[in-house]
Amino acid sequence: MYRYTQRYIPSKMALTRLPCVLALLTVHCYISVLAVVLRTTNKAPWANEFESIELPCLIESISTANPRIEWKKIKNGEQPSYVYYEKKISGDLENRAWLREPATLVISNTTRSDTASYRCEVTAPSDQKTFDEILIDLRIRVKPVTPTCSVPKSVPVGKSAELSCVEDEGFPRSQYQWFRNTEEIPEDPKSSPKFFNSSYVLNGESGTLKFSAVRKEDAGQYYCRAKNDAGVSVCTPQMMEVYDINIAGIVLGVLVVVVVLLCITVGIFCAYRRGYFASQKQMGSNYKTPGKGDGVDYVRTEDEGDFRHKSSFVI
Repeated sequence: MYRYTQRYIPSKMALTRLPCVLALLTVHCYISVLAVVLRTTNKAPWANEFESIELPCLIESISTANPRIEWKKIKNGEQPSYVYYEKKISGDLENRAWLREPATLVISNTTRSDTASYRCEVTAPSDQKTFDEILIDLRIRVKPVTPTCSVPKSVPVGKSAELSCVEDEGFPRSQYQWFRNTEEIPEDPKSSPKFFNSSYVLNGESGTLKFSAVRKEDAGQYYCRAKNDAGVSVCTPQMMEVYDINIAGIVLGVLVVVVVLLCITVGIFCAYRRGYFASQKQMGSNYKTPGKGDGVDYVRTEDEGDFRHKSSFVI
């Protein structure tokens, strides 16, 4: 069996391998084909906000003297928009980007809105394979802003309490940690002697710190830290006081209220029994004219102050 290999490889040419079968001989022929081939050294670059970043688009193979180079931006699944077209930067990168030979895109003073996918496209009409592209995912990291912290001012012993910490600007999403009197609160209270008897649940994703039963030892100044790959921000410390409940005072107050209500009830009952709430009867002699009976006429005389009747029978 014989094997023939053609290994002449011209510069800037891509190779395709085609099997050639001639009768009983197997010959592998490497036939050179002119083609545009791109590559990149970083498909997922990142930078902190306001820094510069390069999106490397390298032409590994090409024979066309003046290829057409384009960059497009794809954000949130929307239609691509031009970044570099007809040898000019356009869009929101017009004054913040330029092309470095042969096709690398450089962005200065990056902002969070630059986070997107960028596609480098090269067209080479003189090559047999005339087109190639590379997709690069750019992520701009944003430092967290000062988080908004909520800490109850005072909590009775044995009652529940919830502390919250929120920050919405950072990218990637911030992780949260709580501190008491400048000492970090561990996620597991059993891992620290100072927090061993505390009954709380710390959620680093949502920023909540929940006490199921507050102790006197839980009193102190609390503050939260928001952190991501771009930086750290903290809120202003706030004091949480823990006080004892005066059981004796509460019981005494309830008894006083009950006695007062009982006295009011007895007073109202006695007044009702004595008739203070009965309706008043009209005073004086109000005379009503008696109704006429059947067959009797009433006549009042001048001499008498009363009535006399005369018979008048009707048959």
